[in-house]
Amino acid sequence: MKQRIVILGAGESGVGAAILAQKKGADVFVSDFGKIKDDYKQKLNHYNIKWEEGKHTENLILNADEIIKSPGIPEKVAIVKSALSKGIPVISEIEYAARYTNAFKICITGSNGKTTTTTLIHHILKNAGLNVGLAGNVGKSWAQQVAEENYEYYVIELSSFQLDGMFDFKAEIAILMNITPDHMDRYDGMAAYTDSKFRITQNQTSDDIFIYCADDEVTRNEVNKREIKAQKFPFSVFEKFEQGAYKQDETITLKYKSNELTMSIQDLALKGQHNTYNSMAAGIAAQALKIRKEDIRESLSNFHGVEHRLEYVLKVHGIDFINDSKATNVNSTWYALESMSSDVIWIAGGIDKGNDYSMLNDLVRKKVKAIICLGKENSKIHKAFDGIVDTIIDVQSAPEAVKTAYYLARKGDTVLLSPACASFDLFDNYEDRGKKFKQAVRDL
Repeated sequence: MKQRIVILGAGESGVGAAILAQKKGADVFVSDFGKIKDDYKQKLNHYNIKWEEGKHTENLILNADEIIKSPGIPEKVAIVKSALSKGIPVISEIEYAARYTNAFKICITGSNGKTTTTTLIHHILKNAGLNVGLAGNVGKSWAQQVAEENYEYYVIELSSFQLDGMFDFKAEIAILMNITPDHMDRYDGMAAYTDSKFRITQNQTSDDIFIYCADDEVTRNEVNKREIKAQKFPFSVFEKFEQGAYKQDETITLKYKSNELTMSIQDLALKGQHNTYNSMAAGIAAQALKIRKEDIRESLSNFHGVEHRLEYVLKVHGIDFINDSKATNVNSTWYALESMSSDVIWIAGGIDKGNDYSMLNDLVRKKVKAIICLGKENSKIHKAFDGIVDTIIDVQSAPEAVKTAYYLARKGDTVLLSPACASFDLFDNYEDRGKKFKQAVRDL
C-alpha cells in the first residue's frame, strides 16, 4: 500500500517536498490555508499532485502516514496540533529529503550571517570545481533538487524553524554563526530558541565538524556545557586558536589540522567585522573539504555578496541608497548601522518579532538623522526612538518610503533600508520588499 504523505504549505519548500514524495511513489496531498501562487499550482498540476488552498480539510490531512510541514507554519496551528495528538509524525522538508541522498552536507545556521556564509561557501566550492548545490532557506527547494539533480555536495542554510522539524538528519559540517534574540514571537524565550539552533549538531559524530563563533557569548557558553561529539573549530576576531580561525591586526588566519592559510582583510571581498566572521567560517569549511589555498583565497576576494544584504543600489544626487531588506531582526540592523560611515536616513519597520530596540540606541543617536517607519503598526519603533531622533515618519509603501527619505536626505547622506522586522504586513517576503525598494529608487 502506498505511503500517504501530506504537505502543509505550498511554497518553495512544500512544493519541492511534494515533487520528491511523488517521485518516490507516495500518495501525495498538498494543503495550504492561504492562496497558492500560480507558478506553484502549475508545478503541482504538472506532476499530477492533488492540492487544496484556502483551507485545511481534516479528513484529507489526518489520514497521513507522515506530514511534511513548511517552516513558516507554527506548531501551535490547530491542524498541526491535531496531527501530533493522533501520533502522526510531523517533519520538515529537510528531514524528508535527507533520506534520499548520500551527498555531503555543509549546513549553516545562526541569527545573522547565515545566508552570506552559505552563498560564500557555495561560491568557493563551485569555483573549486565541485559538483555542489545550494539549498535550504536560500535557493531552490532541497527536496526538489534531491528529486531532480545529482549533486555530490549541498550547502544548506537552515533556519531554526527548519531545524525544529529535523530528527534523524545529520550535517557532516555544521556551522553556527551566532545566537541573538529572534523569532521571540514564536519561541517561549531564548532557551527554546537556543535549543533549536543547537539541533544543527544533533546526530553528529567524531568524524564530523562543528564550526562556531567563539565571540558570541550565548554560543560559547552553550558549547562549553553541551556534549557535542563533532570536532570543534571556533572562529574569533579577538582570540587566537590552535585550530579554527582568528584575526590579528589586519590579517585572518585559518587553521584546519596541519593546513594554515593567512589573508589580509583588505583582500576580502566582503567588508566589515560581520563579514570577517562570515569569511572565516566559510574558509574553515573549505579547508575541511581540502579545497586548495589558491582557490579559497581567490573566492574570498571575488565574491559579490548576497542580494538584499547591505546591497548598494544607486547614488542619486549625491545620496547613497542601500538595500538591507534581509535584516529582519535587530542584530542584523545593528551590523548595518555600525558599518555606515555617513549620516543615515533609516527605513525600518514591518512585523515586529518581539524586538528589543535598545541595543540600537547608541548607533541611532550617532548616525541616524531620521527614521521612516515602513509598516502597518509602528508604535514600538516610535516608543523606542522618540527623544533620540527628532524626525520619525510613518509610510505605507516602498515608493512612499523612498520619496520621503530622498526629501529628508542631503548630499553625502545614506538612505538605508534595514527593517529589523519581518515583511509580511505589506510585502510577500523580504525579497519582495527589497525589490520594490530598489525599483522605487530607480524611479526617482
